[in-house]
Amino acid sequence: MKSYAKINIFLKITGFRGNYHEISSRFVLFKALFDEINFIKRQSDELILGDKIENNIIFKAKFELENLGFKNEIDEFFKLNQINLIKNIPMGGGLGGGSSNAAAFLNMVNDELNLGIKPQKLMQIAKNIGADVSFFVSKFDSANVSGIGEIVSEFDDDLPDIKLITSPIFCSTPAVFAKFRSSFCGFDLDLARNLEKLSSKEILTSFKNYELNDLLKPCLELYPNLEVQDNEFLSGSGSTKFSLV
Repeated sequence: MKSYAKINIFLKITGFRGNYHEISSRFVLFKALFDEINFIKRQSDELILGDKIENNIIFKAKFELENLGFKNEIDEFFKLNQINLIKNIPMGGGLGGGSSNAAAFLNMVNDELNLGIKPQKLMQIAKNIGADVSFFVSKFDSANVSGIGEIVSEFDDDLPDIKLITSPIFCSTPAVFAKFRSSFCGFDLDLARNLEKLSSKEILTSFKNYELNDLLKPCLELYPNLEVQDNEFLSGSGSTKFSLV
């Protein structure tokens, strides 16, 4: 299964919920970049073959399904099978690779083991795993995402042609959000509401990059080597940039 990357056309912070940040954002699947995840017959003792990621979010997804009462079915299946994960999406790039993997795992287990979990229920499970997982579980090509990532509304979008510019720089999501909070100077709720109504093409051709992503400034302050040109946009809290073709 292809586990696609996503980009944030815009990302506005709209509130604080304890240590979490409420957002208004447009998530779009970027299908030209994806990880590959499949179930294969067991070749080793690990759950994930070749996995080098400590505390992979897939383990959290597995735990959530077990807590729903499917532990016996999952244990039986993974006695004979394991996950083969081929990573292509860079970590710390703001592309949601880990969340995409967790969502792919949820959908695959639900189908392979015939668990019968309805899509809406699967999205509710996803919100306990990570902020972006609900979007990926939905399989929407484009959606407005709010709350702390758990509210996902499909958007009938006009998507422009986009070129992705990846970077070797790893941006820490907690650090970037903490930097935003430390220099907090208010929420632009009116702009956030306006952006939710516009197509992605309208947004990217009508606004400056610093207007669209509230995390751009804190990200550049933390990672000054991450240079963003005027015609480039930052995806989420990571180091990946994109531009219109």
